[in-house]
Amino acid sequence: MPRTNFQELLDAGVHFGHLKRKWNPAMAPYIFMEKSGIHIIDLQKTVVKLDEAASAMKQIAKSGRRILFVATKKQAKELVAEEVAKVGMPYIVERWPGGMLTNFPTIRKSVKKMISVDKLMKGSNWDSLSKREKLQITRQRAKQEKVLGSISDLSRLPAALFVVDVLKEKIAVHEAQRLGIPVFAMVDTNSNPEGIDFVIPSNDDASQSIRLIVHIVCGAIDEGLTERKAEKEKEDTEAAARKERKRNASAKKSDDKNKVKEDKSEKNEKEDNDNDNDNQE
Repeated sequence: MPRTNFQELLDAGVHFGHLKRKWNPAMAPYIFMEKSGIHIIDLQKTVVKLDEAASAMKQIAKSGRRILFVATKKQAKELVAEEVAKVGMPYIVERWPGGMLTNFPTIRKSVKKMISVDKLMKGSNWDSLSKREKLQITRQRAKQEKVLGSISDLSRLPAALFVVDVLKEKIAVHEAQRLGIPVFAMVDTNSNPEGIDFVIPSNDDASQSIRLIVHIVCGAIDEGLTERKAEKEKEDTEAAARKERKRNASAKKSDDKNKVKEDKSEKNEKEDNDNDNDNQE
């Protein structure tokens, strides 16, 4: 069944597009009508596309891979960070670091540098630094945290990218496309959906619209992570059961072997007694 419905999307204002004069003709298949000079998005298609995107993101999460969320526009920053943090996925909500994907090793070096600064601040050498040095390091660390803090645990390239506004995040989208990383995106009527793997036709300016869409896809990710955890626990239980059966089989085999030895020993002892009796006679 769909993860959302027409009325829920309507209440969140997901259907409001941009002014007609700002539209991108490539979005024509997703536009329902024009009203008062504003394009209205076809929410029936949004429901279908959103469900497709959510299902795909669920499978990615279930496989143990990461999805990077990108939303640097003012009205999306806080709510995206809040929703995405709940499912433990990396996100960029400040400034997109140029080369974040295409020059990932350099970004990782910056992250490692940030981690080394953390160790320095917690170590015994921190107290030996001057007040000015401490201030400079603290300020630099704050800048790094603002840009890279949310991706500190991203040790490899993400399996997919989720973008709130493809126009504003065009550099991120371009980098992902160059590397063949699937792109999931909220695409408004003024944007070009071509090259986006999973288009979610929706209002990418209203905070309620953004919150609803991000909440739904994060819910799908959470489902994938839950199923992955359940499968892992099941596999661990089955592995433990196999190990126990193997241990029991080994113990039984050892007991049978000992029993055979005992029977053989008793048989030999009986034969020796019979031979002694024959000799006495």
